[in-house]
Formats: sequence, C-alpha cells, structure tokens
Amino acid sequence: MTAENAPPRIEILLVGMNGDLRGKQIPLEAEKKVWEGTVRLPSSTQSLDVWGDDNDDITGLSLSIGDPDGVCIPDRRSLAPMPWAPDGSLQVLSTMHELDGSPSFMDPRAILAALLQRYEERGLTPVVATELEFYVVEDDWRETGQPRPPESLTWRGEPNGFQLYDMSAVDALDGYLQTVRSWAKAQGLPADATTAEFGPGQFEINLLHRADALAAADDCIYLKRIAEQAAKRHGLKSTCMAKPYADHAGSGLHVHASIIDRDGNNILDAKGDEPALLKSVCAGMLDTMRDAQLIFAPFANSYRRFQPGSFAPVDIDWGYGHRGTAVRIPDKDGPAARIEHRVAGADANPYLLLTAILGGMLLGVEQTLDAGLPTEPGQPAPGNRRLTHDFLTAVEDFAASAFIRDVFGERYQKLYADTKRKEALTYLRTVSDFDYRTYLPRI
Repeated sequence: MTAENAPPRIEILLVGMNGDLRGKQIPLEAEKKVWEGTVRLPSSTQSLDVWGDDNDDITGLSLSIGDPDGVCIPDRRSLAPMPWAPDGSLQVLSTMHELDGSPSFMDPRAILAALLQRYEERGLTPVVATELEFYVVEDDWRETGQPRPPESLTWRGEPNGFQLYDMSAVDALDGYLQTVRSWAKAQGLPADATTAEFGPGQFEINLLHRADALAAADDCIYLKRIAEQAAKRHGLKSTCMAKPYADHAGSGLHVHASIIDRDGNNILDAKGDEPALLKSVCAGMLDTMRDAQLIFAPFANSYRRFQPGSFAPVDIDWGYGHRGTAVRIPDKDGPAARIEHRVAGADANPYLLLTAILGGMLLGVEQTLDAGLPTEPGQPAPGNRRLTHDFLTAVEDFAASAFIRDVFGERYQKLYADTKRKEALTYLRTVSDFDYRTYLPRI
C-alpha cells in the first residue's frame, strides 16, 4: 500500500524534554481509544535525552523501577488535521499522567499548566505570542554531513548576499512558504507575517497573541512540525538549530508577553506614566535569566549563537525599543504594552521557555523589583551582568537555582540538570575537526 492511498490515522503526541514529539499512530476507526484515555506509553518517554537515551543509570526512572506506564491524556483543543498525511488524518497533543491520575512531573505541558494556575489564582492571565526563526536547507545533509542553502538562493554554490526582508528570497521559496501558510491555516494556527531573515534560507513566522499560554506553546510546536513536513514535501529540510552556520545569523524564538486581569485590562499599561510594573516585570526576568539560560539555550550548539555584535543578546539588560537587549519593551502604554524576551534560540522547548519567562514575570508582579537603567542605543549596557557562553556553566546555574526549583519543581530540576550535564560533558569530551585542523599540525 502506498502512502497516497493509506488509511487515515490519528496521532497522539507527547512533547519531550527537548521539544521533540513522540507518541502513537492509531487507525482512525480506533479513535475512541484516544478520547477514552486508554493510550499508554512508558513514563520514561518524558526523560529521554537528545539521543533518545532514557539514562536510567543517572535518573532511575526506567528499568530501575520497572519502566512503568503513564497515560496520555489528550487536549481536545489541540486536535488538528495533518495535511501531509492521508486525507482525514488528525493529530492531538497530550499530557502524560501517572496511573493515579496526576500529571507527570516530567511533562512540559503539565509544568507550564501548573505555572499558569498560579496566575489564575491571582486573577491574571498571560497573553503570549511567539516569533519563530528557522532555516531551510537542501536535503542532501545526510550525505554531505552539513547543511547548505537552497540552490535557488545561491550563486555558484555560495549565498548570494544577505536576504533580510528581501522579497526575492521569499519569492525563490514561494512554493514552500505557501505550503507552510496553507497547512498553518488548515490547522487553525494564528500565523501572521512571514519575513526573510539575515541568513541564506532563514525565515521568520510570527504567531499572533493568545490569551492562553498553553495554546501559544502548542501553536509553536505545531508550526515547527509544519515547517519540517512542508520542507519534506518540497525536497528540502527545515532546521531549528540555533546556529547551523558558523558565518551566518543564528535562529531565535522571541516571545512577546503581557498580562491581563479578570476584566481584560492590561496590567502592564503605564497609561502615559512611569512604567513601574512593566520595569518590575523586566527585573523579574533579568534576575532569573542566568538561572534559566539552560532553558533558553538547551544544547551545546545553542551557545554558538551568543556572539557580541549579533542580534542575539550577550548582556542581561533591557531597553525601550532596543533590539539588541535581552528584554525589549516595544510599547509601554495602551493595550499593546508588553515585553519582548529575545534570549531563546529556535531550539528551545516552547513549554519550558514560557514557564521560565512567565515565572520571572510573576516575580515582578508579586514583588517590586529594580530593573536598573535601560540600555540606550549606541551605549554599553549598564551594570556588569552577562549571559554565559558555556553550556556546562548554564547547567550548574540551573541546578543550583531556587527559582528553577520553585517554578519547575525539584524533581524536574534534577532530571533536566543531570540529563543536560551528561550532554555537556559528552560535548566537552568530543575532539572536533577544529582541534585536528588547528592543533595537530602545530603542537
């Protein structure tokens, strides 16, 4: 049977630690299993590292305890068609629950939902939008071992200049981008503008604000999947690697956020006065930024993006309308008063990312915090706080943080830190081609 005439299916999906999707394909005629809550997977599915290893030797969450099942509870709001699959096929996101009915401490959706409950208890609702950057590359990366830009964007094999906001770059990949937009519309994603970014084959798609942060994270994870599946349809590959090319811009995942009260009023609106609460919210994010950097930059490659002189921030700072700062205030007055968090790479898990950002904002709501002076255009950042360029340092900051323990839970803090520490140490132990090219001939 060919893929074209295969029967429709429903896929029940879990979001893993690294933002990867795992789950089960179920024939559509057996769909009731999904809604009855009888689909199970091992709980350890949520502890898998970037290589797919459950690391039972360091987590004790797999065979050490019999590798017990968890239950995949679907979120009907996320039910959406899969335009790349046989007609009638569906997908739905789920949250892992223990057999006693409680959400798994390892499930990223459950972690974000728990933080949103704190907002709800205060009569507050975060309003969130994401801006996802990603690259499209030729599909011969498995053979060549490295990415290269789509041929339509090169001249004699080399990138044909920078493509920022270049409509000719959009036109060159119009077929692919039209497929992305069409599938986003079919899934009901609130996709807005599409722009060409600096790098060859790099694009950004904005998703509109949602007064439901969990749905906003769902939108982002679905957009990543659409970008990937559409690339396959067009003989290409999409990648959300933070830094796929050494000499071209990295890809970010920017987050815009505000907070409304029960009456729908934006509590960050300064109404023309001094934006005291807005600055306190900024301070909450800045004060916790180093603790949470491992969430914003979860892989070794992520740290290649933090380079002076790039649009990726290196200072822990804020500013009004300043696109070089870690936290930017685009508007301080009116319904659109909000912050833009500019630190995370496109490789960040959107659920964990929003948990960290909204957790920092909540500190600024609950306390009166001092963000310090804003960074002015053309001037160095005030103060002396910087992000780290080192993966292992970020792991240890995360592991020691009281903020992380409070927002993510002590068990998840340990699981995430232990898993990422293993990844960081594996990276440090790997002798690269750079080592051989630079040191072997000379030392």
